[in-house]
Amino acid sequence: MTSNDTALLRVAGRPVGRYVTRPELPARLSPRPYLHPVTTLSGTAVTELTPADHPHHLGVGVAVPDVEGHNFWGGRTFVRDQGPTELDNHGAQRHLAFQLRDPDGFVEELRWMAAGAELLRERRTVSASELTDTAWALDFTFALTNTTSRSLSIGSPATNGRPGAAYGGFFWRARKEASAPEAFTAEAEGESDVHGTRADWVALSGAESGRSWTLVLAGATDATRRDPWFVRTAEYPGVGSSLAHDERLPIPPGDTVVRRIVTVVADGRLTRDEATALVRKAVTQ
Repeated sequence: MTSNDTALLRVAGRPVGRYVTRPELPARLSPRPYLHPVTTLSGTAVTELTPADHPHHLGVGVAVPDVEGHNFWGGRTFVRDQGPTELDNHGAQRHLAFQLRDPDGFVEELRWMAAGAELLRERRTVSASELTDTAWALDFTFALTNTTSRSLSIGSPATNGRPGAAYGGFFWRARKEASAPEAFTAEAEGESDVHGTRADWVALSGAESGRSWTLVLAGATDATRRDPWFVRTAEYPGVGSSLAHDERLPIPPGDTVVRRIVTVVADGRLTRDEATALVRKAVTQ
């Protein structure tokens, strides 16, 4: 059973993801809707929620560390010339309503609130579809509209002075196991070579309780493909897009930023050719 504020995604009749819209979380975690648990078709878990290493990591969702100085990522804020700092600057993403909700997806409206005011209004479209007997696709689009009368900008620790930390946007936190997962693209392999690259897709492949899995994330629009990938494997397993990699991303009043990420969720360890073929199918179907 799910409540009116929860969506359960199914593929071929099997539950593969639970979407929580109103989590009860402390303000410093930047409360926001998330998908968790997300599983492969065989039931292997491929997400983590509030792990000890980063309690503000919430499964799969959209998280941004700096929207005009407000933290929608959770945890400490990176301050230039000061470093990670505890600040009372946390925002929250508030679920307004489902515009559509089916077993294979939903359309949701959210408000990004900080200091008692709405900064952004988001329309989030999520769907799940079967690719093969061992793989399915999560199609996730978010559209952020500046509803204020002033220009806003999205930043990251990288744009605030911390090299290599350009996280912020769509983010997937995987489960941390004894062995770090492998990261690869069609042309590169390993965290150091994959992190920060602009590639058609990026993959994480690991094992949970002896059962192997692979995630393959792909940008499905030109704007999304221009965003570099943020990848972590050694410290923790996570992958996402970078909205503000080299410079802040401005959003004038009334303008909308749209990104679409399609993720292949597969049982087993995929080869590069298999990952490429599944991504093509997922993006075009």
